[in-house]
Amino acid sequence: MSTEDEKLLKEAKKLPWEDRLTHKNWKVRNDANIDLAAVCASISDPKDPRLREFGPFFRKSVADANAPVQEKALDALIVFLKVADADVGRYAKEVCDAIVAKCLTGRPKTVEKAQAIFMLWVELEAVDAFLDAMEKAIKAKVAKAVVPAIDVMFQALSEFGSKIVPPKRILKMLPELFDHQDQNVRASSKGVTLELCRWIGKDPVKSILFEKMRDTMKKELEAELANVTGSARPSRKIRSEQDKEPEPEAMSEVAGSGPAEEAAADTPQEIDEYELVDPVDILTPLEKTGFWAGVKATKWSERKEAVAELSKLASTKRIAPGDFTEICRTLKKLITDVNIAVAVEAIQAIGNLARGLRTNFSGNSRFMLPVLLEKLKEKKPTLTDALTQTLQAMYKSGCLNLADIVEDIKTAVKNKVPLVRSLTLNWLTFCIESSNKAILLKLHKEYVPICMECLNDGTPDVRDAAFSALAALAKLVGMRPLENSLEKLDEVRKKKLSEMIGSSGGGPPAVAGSAAVKSSSGSMPCSESSDASYVRKSAASMLSGKRPVQAAAATKKAGSVKSGVSKKGDGLGPSKALKPIEPEDVEPADMGLEEIESRLGSLIQAETISLLKSAVWKERLEAIVSLKEQVEAIENLDSSVEILIRLLCAVPGWNEKNVQVQQQVIEVTIHIASTATKFPKKCVVLCIQGVSERVADIKTRAHAMRCLTTFCESVGPGFIFERMYKIMKEHKNPKVLSEGLLWMVTAVEDFGVSLLKLKDLIDFCKDIGLQSSAPATRNASIKVIGALHKFVGPDIKGFLSDVKPALLSTLDAEYEKNPFEGAAAAPKKTVKVADSATSASGGGLDSLPREDISGKITPALLKGLESSDWKIRMESIEAVNKILEEANKRIQPTGTVELFGALRGRLYDSNKNLIMATLSTIGSIASAMGSAVEKASKGILSDILKCLGDNKKHMRECTLTTLDLWLAAVHLDKMVPYFAAALMDAKIGAEGRRDLFEWLSRQLAGLKDFNDAIHLLKPVATAMTDKSADVRKAAEVCFGEILKVCGHEMVTKNVRDIQGPALAIVLDRLKPYGASRETMSTAPSSKTGLKIGKTNGAVSKHGRAVAPRGVLAKGARPEIIMSVEDINMHSQALLNIKDSNKDERERLIVRRFKFEEPRLEQIQDLESDLMKYFRDDLHRRLLSTDFKKQVDGIDMLQKALPSMSRDITEVLDILLRWFVLRLCESNTSCILKVLDFLPELFSALRNEGYIMTESEAAIFLPCLFEKSGHNIEKVREKMRELTKLIIHTYSAAKTFPYVLEALRSRNNRTRIECVDLVAYLLDNHGSEISGQLKSLQIVASLTAERDGELRKAALNTLATGFKILGDDIWKYVGKLTEAQKSMIDDRFKWKTREMEKRKEGKPGEARAALRRSVRENGSEAAEQSGEILRSMSGPIVSRENYDHPDLYMERHSMPRTHASPIGPTDWNEALDIIVYGSPEQSVEGMKVVCHELAQTMSDPDGSAMDDVLKDADKLVSCLATKVAKTFDFSLMGASSRSCKYVLNTLMQTFQNKRLAHAVKESTLDSLITELLLWLLDERVPRMDDGSQLLKALNVLMLKILDNAERTSSFVVLINLLRPLDPARWPSPPSNESFAMRNQKFSDLVVKCLIKLTKVLQSTIYEVDLDRILQSIHVYLQELGMEEIRKRAGADDKPLRMVKTVLHELVKLRGTAIKGHLSMVPIDMEPQPIILAYIDLNLQTLAAARMLTPSGPVGQSNWGDSAANNSSQATHSADSQLKQELAAIFKKIGEKQTCTIGLYELYRITQLYPKVDIFSQLQNASEAFRTYIRDGLSQMEKNAAAGRTPSSVPLATPPPSSLNLSSPKFAPLSPVHTNTLNDSKSVNSKVEPTSFSLPPSYAEDDKAYNTMMSRGPISDHPESRHQSGEQNERFPPGVTGGTLNAIRERMKSIQAAAGNPESVNRPLMNLNGNVDPSQFSQSTDRANSENPAVGVLPMDEKALSGLQARMERLKSGSIEPM
Repeated sequence: MSTEDEKLLKEAKKLPWEDRLTHKNWKVRNDANIDLAAVCASISDPKDPRLREFGPFFRKSVADANAPVQEKALDALIVFLKVADADVGRYAKEVCDAIVAKCLTGRPKTVEKAQAIFMLWVELEAVDAFLDAMEKAIKAKVAKAVVPAIDVMFQALSEFGSKIVPPKRILKMLPELFDHQDQNVRASSKGVTLELCRWIGKDPVKSILFEKMRDTMKKELEAELANVTGSARPSRKIRSEQDKEPEPEAMSEVAGSGPAEEAAADTPQEIDEYELVDPVDILTPLEKTGFWAGVKATKWSERKEAVAELSKLASTKRIAPGDFTEICRTLKKLITDVNIAVAVEAIQAIGNLARGLRTNFSGNSRFMLPVLLEKLKEKKPTLTDALTQTLQAMYKSGCLNLADIVEDIKTAVKNKVPLVRSLTLNWLTFCIESSNKAILLKLHKEYVPICMECLNDGTPDVRDAAFSALAALAKLVGMRPLENSLEKLDEVRKKKLSEMIGSSGGGPPAVAGSAAVKSSSGSMPCSESSDASYVRKSAASMLSGKRPVQAAAATKKAGSVKSGVSKKGDGLGPSKALKPIEPEDVEPADMGLEEIESRLGSLIQAETISLLKSAVWKERLEAIVSLKEQVEAIENLDSSVEILIRLLCAVPGWNEKNVQVQQQVIEVTIHIASTATKFPKKCVVLCIQGVSERVADIKTRAHAMRCLTTFCESVGPGFIFERMYKIMKEHKNPKVLSEGLLWMVTAVEDFGVSLLKLKDLIDFCKDIGLQSSAPATRNASIKVIGALHKFVGPDIKGFLSDVKPALLSTLDAEYEKNPFEGAAAAPKKTVKVADSATSASGGGLDSLPREDISGKITPALLKGLESSDWKIRMESIEAVNKILEEANKRIQPTGTVELFGALRGRLYDSNKNLIMATLSTIGSIASAMGSAVEKASKGILSDILKCLGDNKKHMRECTLTTLDLWLAAVHLDKMVPYFAAALMDAKIGAEGRRDLFEWLSRQLAGLKDFNDAIHLLKPVATAMTDKSADVRKAAEVCFGEILKVCGHEMVTKNVRDIQGPALAIVLDRLKPYGASRETMSTAPSSKTGLKIGKTNGAVSKHGRAVAPRGVLAKGARPEIIMSVEDINMHSQALLNIKDSNKDERERLIVRRFKFEEPRLEQIQDLESDLMKYFRDDLHRRLLSTDFKKQVDGIDMLQKALPSMSRDITEVLDILLRWFVLRLCESNTSCILKVLDFLPELFSALRNEGYIMTESEAAIFLPCLFEKSGHNIEKVREKMRELTKLIIHTYSAAKTFPYVLEALRSRNNRTRIECVDLVAYLLDNHGSEISGQLKSLQIVASLTAERDGELRKAALNTLATGFKILGDDIWKYVGKLTEAQKSMIDDRFKWKTREMEKRKEGKPGEARAALRRSVRENGSEAAEQSGEILRSMSGPIVSRENYDHPDLYMERHSMPRTHASPIGPTDWNEALDIIVYGSPEQSVEGMKVVCHELAQTMSDPDGSAMDDVLKDADKLVSCLATKVAKTFDFSLMGASSRSCKYVLNTLMQTFQNKRLAHAVKESTLDSLITELLLWLLDERVPRMDDGSQLLKALNVLMLKILDNAERTSSFVVLINLLRPLDPARWPSPPSNESFAMRNQKFSDLVVKCLIKLTKVLQSTIYEVDLDRILQSIHVYLQELGMEEIRKRAGADDKPLRMVKTVLHELVKLRGTAIKGHLSMVPIDMEPQPIILAYIDLNLQTLAAARMLTPSGPVGQSNWGDSAANNSSQATHSADSQLKQELAAIFKKIGEKQTCTIGLYELYRITQLYPKVDIFSQLQNASEAFRTYIRDGLSQMEKNAAAGRTPSSVPLATPPPSSLNLSSPKFAPLSPVHTNTLNDSKSVNSKVEPTSFSLPPSYAEDDKAYNTMMSRGPISDHPESRHQSGEQNERFPPGVTGGTLNAIRERMKSIQAAAGNPESVNRPLMNLNGNVDPSQFSQSTDRANSENPAVGVLPMDEKALSGLQARMERLKSGSIEPM
């Protein structure tokens, strides 16, 4: 510098700062900036006033035009910002703008400093100014200025985190950068996007940014996003936080030393996506949509569309606040809209508004909450789901809080609908779980009482929901605050609550879990310490997975901590396992010299320590030598290690200048580190900085390097290397870096690479060492990489591909000096304590990191591999190669399965070049993936080997290259099975097999011992007899190698697996090695020996001859040569079925109709099964490749068949699979032998009664029909015979689908055979396949085929069908062309002429004739049906038939004749076919029945109806039995046609009341039971037309209830309320228990009873109350009082239903109900339960004024009826009659009961013709009297027609002008009425008056005549029950009060019973005494006046029983029934 310049600068120093900084001379400005930096550096107080003075200067200085001055200005600014505090933020905006304008396009160093300044501004909390500047920077025209700006934003976000740098602003900047023209800008913007994903998650970033990107950018980012894992944590703090805490550097190196709270505070705050998006105004666009008009529309669809528009607008993430009051009012109305779709849409719109507005929607939410909660009563799932989601959204979004909703919850839980209560509590549970503890601690007192009250709710769901809410509350606040509230709970509920809390983890475990998380997060900085020096400064570096995955490491750490905790908790882990729990504290705390001295105590002499502090070096040297001696003298150093090291670091310390002292200090350190059993990492940290610096000094280098090596031995090299990286990188002395790297070379050679993080070391060498400008450093880095190459091999090159070419050549030279040694490169030194954190499990090669490429294997890439364009396919393959390159050819197997699948397809590509490219790629993948490729590839190796079948040499070479790469990754033993299969594959040509044998020989030659090669013996032996000389030669060489690696003994043992000529050759080759002669004897026949001789003579080149025992002389007599082993085997059974599991094998069989060639794995399974279950000699023959051996095996089976036909069924599936294999081969001799044996086999099975299972049929039939078109006529003939035999033994119906599938075969001969077979089936089994005739359209379609023979066969088959079906066949042939129709029509005409010539009648006539033969000759249909049912019993367990055992006896006794009916011709034949035929055959019978019924209905009064009535019960009984059979048949896969027919026939039967009434009670019982069971069967909906069948079952059940005899219906249904016999249920397809099924069944019965009970008021006179009461009595007695009480508490539905029926009867009949207890033993002890219930009902009804009690109710003793009724006997008859008439007139006066009233009045006029009823109507109007007259006239007509009140249409209501007042009479008494028995359950009604109505209005005389004609009724109760007879009835009360009166009455009844012609109508005297003369007179009179109405006489036995009962009553000795 000149003197002028010096003078100028000196003068300038006197100027003010501003003048100096703006001086025109650049040197002055430069000097001023240097001085300014120095002054700033000297300031320690951030509040220094000078800082405020300097602040404004930087705005101009950083914009200096002179570059060096600008750099100095930036330096000064950096110093300024480091010492300042947040107050200087006022200057940030101007300074940042200046830097953006002038510095970002400057020199690299300038840009770097500018970025550092921006980071400091962020640190000083001037984030807004920084981001404002960035917004300007990214708009720069020069891309060079944009990239640094993006990078600095990336750095700020990466280091400070999203809490300091708001992501929202960065997100706004990114979209315009995505479309920037410069690719570097785009790459950087991608990097920032990925960093944002780490901080705020992938989903928010995707939702905000992806819609603004181009598709290509999206795809690229999607691929990169796969590499972003875990969440990020800030590595740098703002200045204000730094002041509160220790230095960040120190913090980052502390592993879990800080408190858990600080560690937790470091975790990043959850970023809410809501805060990242801008609010959207939806009110303005809503106005334009016509919303307001739409919501008021009358059409629901318009309202829904309007609300949907609102919902769509509100679905935006954030809605701008506004006035939504009117909208919410409208939505509140729409919630209750009548249309559910509108309501659901409105509720969803509310949810969207809540999510988008959040707290701005709170007022509206509270306004709508009550309506939403009330709406929960709806049961529609769509509505309930919408409500639940909306309510949850309202709470989750903050619209509501727990304090707001208390009152609404209280109201909702008191709602009368249980669903509202339970769902409200469920929502409350959600709210509690979503809240924090503080809120709940305040509010729990409000909510606990609500839940406690709900625990007592009557609905289980509400109670459970209340428990859940309490449990959720207890989990969050703990049990202590709730103790007082929960005291009221009983022990059971407390226990349940504690279980619920414990099941999902209570409070304390949660705390422990959080502590574990905190401790793990506290340890995270330790894992990140190694990466601290690699903070990415470039955003683009985030791409391509180059960023170190820190999160994964942290996760592993946390995982180890957790596992440690669990082991500790279990108390099972050893002490070593507990080490990871508390990571070692590696950061030493500060300790002063005084403290060190005090801790040392007397360990080191005080004089020594004082000398160490001396300023004279000689004294220090003397002291250190003395210290060394004293330390060496210490015996146990372990306890003093740290304090001694601290002493050395303090005095003389690592800053010691004297070399000799330095050397001694290092020596002492080495001694301590090597002697101590454990050298703490803290001590290493204390020493490593100083030791590293000593390495740079040549005088202390050797000592320092030895010290570092000793440290490695003590704590592991991984820790030392990590610490060294940071020191070497940041040290100013380049020697520290270069020499440190040289030490690393020796460390790698000493310790290997297993304990190092190789990725970190390689990156350090690449990024720091190789980039250094110092040659020494570069050379040292190259040597480190060379040392690594020795251990990890050439794979290291993949990590250095981006290094400069010049360096790469140097590296290659270094690799040659250090060749890869693999396992031989063992480490020279070991580590005392293994470092668990750094040691890698694999070490060596596997410690090189592998990249997860699953994210890059996109659907687009996979689709490209399948593209039809070969160019796209090639591009996709190249893309895969590129992915491998980017991953440094080191990949993980994750997510590659689909890739392998796509590549497998390319191995069969039509383009050969693509196949070769694919092979190359697969090889690269195998090399990159390593051993994991074997599992991930899913057997692709077999597809690779198939490429050897190509005739091009280049292709085969490419395949072998791939195999080389595969072998390098996977061991040979994993590949051998694929080779064995490939060598046996005939599709691989001779050249391919030769190449593979040669390749195998090369691989085996390098091995010493490889036993797995024995699996290649069989294919090698087979190849030694190959036609190709090259293959034989290559196989011989390979055999020699196999012999070497497996040994002679192993090869000899496995020779027995070889058959035929190959065996002789192998034995010949084994001779020189001492093969035993016995092995030769395995040749089983002389023929084989001859063949061997020939083959060997032709093949052998070594002059060896086969032993004489193996070859017979020419002309010698052939004899069977049998080995000793074979002789021993013959003593064993041929089949070993002991361990056979046929069901399991059949379960694995895929049932298909179409034939598929057996696959390799299926053949292997067959071989293993044959070996397992067949004797050795037999399975060897069957598995031999020699067909003669196979024939011998079949001979063995044929001979043994008669003795083992039963055993063979267990392995029939295996045998059939073997036969399929043989039929697929081309050897005719073997096929003929198989076809000879199979008929014998099936005949034997038929004799045993065995039918093939469906699985066995699926194995064999597809192959049989496919191969039936064999080219040899003899084979075809045998197959035809076999097919017919199978059809006879299996089933034509089940065989037919297989035949139809074979019609689609490509083989024309097969199709011809199958068409002929269809004709055979039509001709001989037409009835069986009648349900599948629509399939004839397939045959008809074949008439359009080109092949003439096929057309001819199809026409002949259709002609056969025409012969049988007649013109009906046109229904089944489908749509045809005119030409086809013409052709078929001609053939039909020809067939008609042929039939006329042969006198076979006309087409279709045979059908009717054959139908008629059913009744005459019996039917094979029965036999076939039986077979079908037998086959059905396998997979489907049909229900037993309880109803008609005699039917089955008849069926088995029927003679079997060979007939094949097509359909019935009359009613009786139809019934027989329904009974005996199969489900498909019975359809024809049901058609006839339906036709007959339809005709009968058209003339209901004709004689036809009488005939049908006789058979009505039989018909329904047949159909009830058929229901189960047809449904079972359909469940097997057949059509549901038969099910529909049986239900339709039943429907037609029950549509007619007379027919329905003719059905007996027992039949009705079986039918109703069957129908209800099928209604409940879960399999029915899955059937063909299942939904229609269910509907039909429902409708039929309703029709039965409407029209069947009501008494029987009541009795049957009440009986069915008992638990059903388990045997009646079908086989359960689900795991449902019988108890659960019975409950469902009972519920269904209850529904039926409800329907009957509802109409009791109008049908009360149609039912026999005595029988109904008897059935109720039996039900209650069976239960018993204890059970009734128990069930009443459990709200049992069946019991409740029975009580309801009884209540309804009592309500309708009043006290007269006691007159209908004739079948109840009322005098039993204790009294029947029914009596108590009747009394209770009478009391209740009387209290409710629903009846007029006639005497005291609730009597305690029912035995003496006379005593009970004596008080009522005094009432006059007239008054009682008047009272009865008044009641009837009252009924007539009411609209609902007018018909019943008129009928009752009519009956009174019939019973009492002398009574003038009109005298009672004097006060009534004329209109009313006229109405009465007309009504009585109508009733008389109805009675003449036999119609009852229930069948009479409702009469027109009477005029309302009835003035007659009801007279007040005394209470009426219950009057005894005799009850009659008849064959049709005659109703016996007791009116609540003094007279009895006759029960004959619903009856028919015919029934009685029928009953009498059938003879006397059996005494047996069941037979009597089935015949429709009733049990004895006993009158419960006597009006006269004397037993004599009863006896007199019995006489009169008997007298009447003796005259069948008389009609017995009991008539009571008004005073209760019986007047026989009056009785007979009234009877005669009634009979003469109304002959149409009659009552059947009582059966004699019933009368005698009743009389005996009377006698017992008289003597007082009646016993319970």
